[in-house]
Amino acid sequence: MKELTTDHISQQFNNELELLRQHFLTMGGVVENQVQDAVQALLDANGSLAEDVKKQDTTVNQLDGLIDEECRRILAKRQPAASDLRMILSISKAVSELERMGDEAKKIANLTLNLINEGESPRGYVEINRIGQMVSRMIHDSLDAYARLDLEAAVKVAKQDRAVDQEYNTAMRSLVTYMMEDPRSITRVMNVIWVLRSLERIGDHARSSCQHLIFMIKGIDVRHVNVNDLSADMSKK
Repeated sequence: MKELTTDHISQQFNNELELLRQHFLTMGGVVENQVQDAVQALLDANGSLAEDVKKQDTTVNQLDGLIDEECRRILAKRQPAASDLRMILSISKAVSELERMGDEAKKIANLTLNLINEGESPRGYVEINRIGQMVSRMIHDSLDAYARLDLEAAVKVAKQDRAVDQEYNTAMRSLVTYMMEDPRSITRVMNVIWVLRSLERIGDHARSSCQHLIFMIKGIDVRHVNVNDLSADMSKK
């Protein structure tokens, strides 16, 4: 009877962990769509889509609260150890990264509405499209890595953030130069600069999410490890 009870409790625990993982992936899918829609709304000057992006933030926040409650309940009830504990801690931190991505998508939606009202920027849309595609791919691939617990994919996504940073820095230099040459464009170009800044931050959050996954799988904290050393660091453990 004791063995049956233990097996039953173990199965319940596994079900709770699987439900937690599914809720995390669901939240990730909402955020992925939110970011893609935010970029598309800006490129198409679509105010209706921008408003929808803002509304999606409510769903993201609700899922954030749900997952946070699930993590706290499992920790208090099950007192997990080893890999189970790492999973809960990692998801708890990765959820915060997703929530912040959603916040940045909402900022982009608000900036889109500003551009629609004030007039489009003369520069920056090509850069927004390019960097938007890059960070959207990072989000998608990071969620896929979580779904498959794929260490190699997590490392690959984390490294992609450097390319995003390079594109962002190049865009900043170009846009600042343009504003110096045409001061009348400053207000509108600044809206684009803030959009690019939000996209760069989304890339940072996707990278951090993958660093949490690496901790989940390997038990190694790589948040302060140089991104170029990640693969070498993995092989040592």
